[in-house]
Amino acid sequence: MASPNLDLVRSIFPAWERWEWRSLEWADPEIEVVVADGASPGRWSGLTGMAQGTRDILSAWEEHRELDDEHVLVLTRYCGRGKKSGLELGQKGAVLVEVRAGKVTRIVRYWDRECALADRDLAPEGGSQR
Repeated sequence: MASPNLDLVRSIFPAWERWEWRSLEWADPEIEVVVADGASPGRWSGLTGMAQGTRDILSAWEEHRELDDEHVLVLTRYCGRGKKSGLELGQKGAVLVEVRAGKVTRIVRYWDRECALADRDLAPEGGSQR
């Protein structure tokens, strides 16, 4: 049986895939959003900041994994096409979601999945625990 935190995170991501941001009942008003690495790292706070920080990111969500009572790790695949070159790109990333009292309080987005796994001291894909 899934926990309430895992269920909450699973309910958020399908709307994000469709770029639906109408309902933010799941978010703490002081939510913190962090892009930990990649081409445009940054930190935003509050609901307006969250929208600004995630506006330009296209993602297809792969897997949700509960790490503990307050953290859910979502494995992602970012993809896109160069505006001028038409070059197709794909990158495996991750999103760490913190949940407290039934509200998402922090989102940390990683462009590099291995960085997310290392930050949480988790085994890399196909590897062993460190």
